[in-house]
Amino acid sequence: MKKKFILVTLTLFIVSILFAGCGSNKQSSDNSWNDIKQKGQFVVGLDDSFPPMGFKDDKGQIIGFDIDLAKEAAKRMGVKVVFKPVQWDGVLLSLKNKDIDVIWNGLTITDKRKQQIAFSKPYLENKQIIIVKNDSTIKNKKDLAGKKVGLQLGSSSETALKADSAALKSLKEVKKYSNNTEALMDLKEGRVDAVVADEVVARYYMTKSKDIYKVLDDNFGKEEYGVGIRKTDASFKAELDKTLDAMKADGTADKIAQKWFGKAIIEK
Repeated sequence: MKKKFILVTLTLFIVSILFAGCGSNKQSSDNSWNDIKQKGQFVVGLDDSFPPMGFKDDKGQIIGFDIDLAKEAAKRMGVKVVFKPVQWDGVLLSLKNKDIDVIWNGLTITDKRKQQIAFSKPYLENKQIIIVKNDSTIKNKKDLAGKKVGLQLGSSSETALKADSAALKSLKEVKKYSNNTEALMDLKEGRVDAVVADEVVARYYMTKSKDIYKVLDDNFGKEEYGVGIRKTDASFKAELDKTLDAMKADGTADKIAQKWFGKAIIEK
């Protein structure tokens, strides 16, 4: 009887160790931050024609608000950052396939995207605004009835417009572009009557083309921007969140926003 008791106790002890080991391995299986440190860099996927978040200057160099923010974060984290232009409508797949490490390019936090990827803490609040030419007679959303509206394919602007079924049904046509630059060019040339775009885009363009465009008071809703990260990369996300918090706290993020938007619009 005594031997049987010892045998059962020993068996339970071995089983408990095995389970504890499995649990420990599960908790420590995320080596994403260590992997980044070993590589010495992380790769940012972006649409390189999305001013002022990320775009190419006259010399072909990628610049922008998110570019400066990512560079500062990487510097503080002790690694380099590489910027990799990708097709925006396939950016989530690029992240999942590990072609890139993060999506850092005015990425809107949505419930649908949360089902597929993780997000950093929000760092910017944005609106889906309506841009028209200065001489336009369009004053509000109702005036868009029977008009042609342009927007970027696969963007949150498209999602926001679809969510407003009444406004969408009233339109004559929705023209979709590969980027906002093309949409605004068609607006300038009169090929569309209005463009729905991110406020940060409009704010930037308004500083460059005050005599061409204006922004209506009406909008298609608010949203928050975050950095897109793989759900499996929890330790990398934690390190990035900590770094962004520090940049907000010491005012560095606000200085970067002031440079690109003329206003400190960082979400604390």
